[in-house]
Amino acid sequence: MLVTGGGGLVGSRVMRLLTAVGAAPVALDRMDAYPHSVRALFGLDESTRVVLGDVREAATVRALVDGADYVIHAAAYADVAACTRRPEVAFAANVAGTQTILQEVLTSRTVRRLVFVSSASVYGDGGGSVSEFSEEQPTDPISVYANCKAWAEHQVRLMLAGSGTTFTVLRYFSVYGDPQVPKPGSHSWMVACLSMRAQLGLPLLLHGGGHQVRDMVHVDDIAHATVLALVADRAAGQTINVGTGIPTTVRAIAQRIAGHYPAAQLVDAPRPEGDPLGGYASTVRSRELLGWQPRIVVDEGVDRYVAWLQATPSAIPRWLGGTSVVAA
Repeated sequence: MLVTGGGGLVGSRVMRLLTAVGAAPVALDRMDAYPHSVRALFGLDESTRVVLGDVREAATVRALVDGADYVIHAAAYADVAACTRRPEVAFAANVAGTQTILQEVLTSRTVRRLVFVSSASVYGDGGGSVSEFSEEQPTDPISVYANCKAWAEHQVRLMLAGSGTTFTVLRYFSVYGDPQVPKPGSHSWMVACLSMRAQLGLPLLLHGGGHQVRDMVHVDDIAHATVLALVADRAAGQTINVGTGIPTTVRAIAQRIAGHYPAAQLVDAPRPEGDPLGGYASTVRSRELLGWQPRIVVDEGVDRYVAWLQATPSAIPRWLGGTSVVAA
């Protein structure tokens, strides 16, 4: 079993779940999305098989797919702001990389199912108003990252439909949870970024006033849904939202975090390019096709992250204003 991006936040959780149920997953990862000291927080130990490599390297992918029965393709250049700044890198990782995976999966003839990790960003801005996003509605990406994911979804369907390999497309909503660490110049990972700013005594910046809506899904719940998608018979050939179905504003998240830091200040800031007003997931398919429902409500998840951060202040990167050895 192959998990691309298996060294990342979600991928490492998936690897641990698969190992716990007796599978023997292999992670393919460049291991450069986070500094080494941050990667150490993801819990991949010496017993985990991790291959250092790129999903665009056909020979490497071929060797790992050969004989594999399942593939989870989670590797991506996943920072929305970074994709906007460097679309050529986004294209190489998210488009060319996905094409390489698909070609090798088809050539192998052993893979039973591919689970492709997509994003709720493919829905776009919801027509300018907060709305429930259903898998049946047309996609309308408004960022480079979202456009890459929308293309990859279509390519998965085009190449695998009618082949001996089934597929499931999962559209993740807003993933959060420890040990998530923000990246410079990004407006994603808001629970991590806002919590770390509060810990440092910095203002909590609310881009666009914090009125955007997000469907916050804890990484543990995300990993559980992803593993279920490998084996759920009714998920074959389906596109499925992975979200809670509960809309939460960015401001509400900031206020929850500020409750742990009485001196925290909320400050409005401009809304970045490509940052959608947002929406929340229709959860009918995830319940009916995966038998999945999230277990961690957002208040609990945010509180857990803050508690982890307070116990692990060394996770705060220097670029954010901290003094830790975890440098980005």
